[in-house]
Amino acid sequence: MTAHTAGAARLRTGGPRDDDGPGIVEHVLGWTLVVVTAMLVVQLGLL
Repeated sequence: MTAHTAGAARLRTGGPRDDDGPGIVEHVLGWTLVVVTAMLVVQLGLL
């Protein structure tokens, strides 16, 4: 069994593709959420 046939025999399970990484918008929104959460924690005196 060669590498090509082994890769072709692998079944897709419905998960994300290997090349579908998060875009820049998701990164910006994620870091914005982190910063806002940190600001809220500091303002409430929980840190």
